[in-house]
Amino acid sequence: MMRMRGSGSILAAIAGVAVLGGLAHAQEPVSALRGHNSNAPVDVTADRIEVQDRADRAIFAGSVKVRQAQLALDTERLTVAYSSGGGIQIRRLDASGGVVVRSPSETARGNFGIYDLDKKLITLIGDVELNRGASRVSGARLVIDLESGRAVIDGGPPGVGQSGGRVTGRFTVPQRGR
Repeated sequence: MMRMRGSGSILAAIAGVAVLGGLAHAQEPVSALRGHNSNAPVDVTADRIEVQDRADRAIFAGSVKVRQAQLALDTERLTVAYSSGGGIQIRRLDASGGVVVRSPSETARGNFGIYDLDKKLITLIGDVELNRGASRVSGARLVIDLESGRAVIDGGPPGVGQSGGRVTGRFTVPQRGR
């Protein structure tokens, strides 16, 4: 197990998958984005690590698991780009191979994930699905701006993926008496 600390939080940003937080009624868990401890240690496990010091990057491969407090990222391959002047500062994370991001109340999935720490943006690409409870939104791309908290799901070009170029969703509603 390797411990990594970077400038900003790797997974606090990923908690931006809380897009569906406003769709649930008050009894459901609060989004992990609120109150997440972004100063918590980041634990990474993988079958293999390759450090490319001259290129300022590390590549984790094989059942990669990243954990920070109650947030988790699972993928098959993770490339960590960093700068090494005056200590290691993580700049960007690129995940590929069935990317799954989980918080206590949400799960997001995509084929690829990019977290740009400098721009404070998280992007999931390819067969994106965002779930909270029984509510679900699907599309081709999810972009989360961590500065504003704004999240956008795009459907992608017509004919690409199952969404057919459109964003789709199914939302649960509280059961009411008749």
